[in-house]
Amino acid sequence: MDLTQGTPEQKNDRAKKMMLWFGIGSLIMSFAAWTSAFIVSSKREDWLTEFELPQAFFISLVVILVSSATMILAKRALKLDNRSQVTVFLLLTFILGIVFIYFQFEGFNQIISEGYNFTGPTSNITMSYVFLIAAVHIAHVVVGLICLLVVIYNHFKQKYNSHKMLGFELAANFWHFVDLLWVYLFLFLYFFRDII
Repeated sequence: MDLTQGTPEQKNDRAKKMMLWFGIGSLIMSFAAWTSAFIVSSKREDWLTEFELPQAFFISLVVILVSSATMILAKRALKLDNRSQVTVFLLLTFILGIVFIYFQFEGFNQIISEGYNFTGPTSNITMSYVFLIAAVHIAHVVVGLICLLVVIYNHFKQKYNSHKMLGFELAANFWHFVDLLWVYLFLFLYFFRDII
């Protein structure tokens, strides 16, 4: 496909999609670097070889997966121009994003109750990495929630329909990315302790 072909609007749409994918690519490299640092640091003598992920992280995994499903349903409803269903599924996705963040902080509280803080004399390098990786991911979920708010606002302004949904698609793609990113991070943290 020739990227120089099409109307100015089509070229603009392709450019916006390309910018999103470049951004996602850079985020993938960043998280790959953090998980690589986690692996390298596991050779330290003070590394915890047996640690349990907080139960709240398991719950947040389910919540984020359900939020991806509601986003898919919202997009499907938009393609059918079913505005009421789009509204319901967008709001559900947003609420599930908030619930996800709540359970992430519950997970932090569970780690602290085990006696590990992010820094200071009660910190441990292993759990500090878990804090860091989860916190940086939360920051990206917050960005996703802001994108969702913009989409919800534009939806109420009737800016999207089955023939015009670029902003909706960009937000949906980013949301699915942060969802899949948590699946990867969760599985990495869960299974890595069994292979060291």
